[in-house]
Amino acid sequence: MTPRFLKKLLGVVLASAAMFHGPAFSADPKPLKVGVRGGVDEQIWEVVAQVAKNNGLAVEPVVITGTASPNEALNNGDLEANAFQHIPFLNDQIKQRGYKLVPVANTLISPIAFYSRKYKSLKDLPDGARVGIPNDPSNQTRALVILRDQGLITLRDGFDPATGTATLADVTSNPKKLEFVESASVVLARSLPDVDTAAIVNSFAYQAGLIATRDGIAVEKKENNPYVNIIVVREQDKHAPWVPELIKAYHSEEVRQFILSKYEGSVIPVF
Repeated sequence: MTPRFLKKLLGVVLASAAMFHGPAFSADPKPLKVGVRGGVDEQIWEVVAQVAKNNGLAVEPVVITGTASPNEALNNGDLEANAFQHIPFLNDQIKQRGYKLVPVANTLISPIAFYSRKYKSLKDLPDGARVGIPNDPSNQTRALVILRDQGLITLRDGFDPATGTATLADVTSNPKKLEFVESASVVLARSLPDVDTAAIVNSFAYQAGLIATRDGIAVEKKENNPYVNIIVVREQDKHAPWVPELIKAYHSEEVRQFILSKYEGSVIPVF
C-alpha cells in the first residue's frame, strides 16, 4: 500500500467520522449543558451525568442561581436543555416571552400535600374548618384540585389545570363551608397548628420535617398531572440524536433508585 493511497484512505476515514459529529458520538465530546436549580435537581443531575457518561454521552449540569432564567439561557443557546419547571410555568413563559422551547420528557414531581396536626384525612374535617392554601396562582390551583378530587369542593365547569389556573372565585360549591386562609407557602408551613389543615408546597414542607407521602393527609396525584417537572430543549433540537440519550440517562434505574432512597418520598420519580 503506497503512502499516497494511505493518505487518501485516511482522508476518507476522517470525512466519514465527521458525519457522526455531536455529543453522543465524538471521541472528545463537548458536554451538553443542562440548566438546573441548586439543591435537589443539582444532586439528581450529578447522578444523571454519571449514567450518561457510562453510556458515552457527556452531560454538564449548570446551576442557575438568583433571578437568572434557565429558559432565557436555553432560548439563547447557552444551554442545550434545562430541567427545573412544569408545563404550566413553561407555557406561561412562552406566552410572555416568545421562547421557542418544547418539553421532551417528564422527570419528577415535588408534590404539594395537605398536612394537619388534628386530622388524619380531609374527609374528617368538620363543617367550617379552617383550611390554609397558598396565595400564589399555581400552588393555589394545585391545592384546589386536591380538594376537588377529594370531593370537598367543585370548581367551575371547563376548568383544566393544564391550561389555566383556579382561584377561590372558581369554587362553585363548598358543602362543608370550609373557611379558606390564603397565605404565602412559607407562612403556611410555620402556622400549621393554627389551622385545621394546610396545603404546603414540598420545599417548605421538607424544611419543616414533613414528607408528603409519609405525613400528608392528601397528596396530589402524579398521573396526568401538569405540574410534573420536565426536561426542555429548543424547538430546533427536539429531534437531535442526543435528546433520546439524555432522556434514557435520566429515566435509568440508577436515577430512579437514587431519588427514591435519597428523598424518601419528598420528590417522586414519574418514569
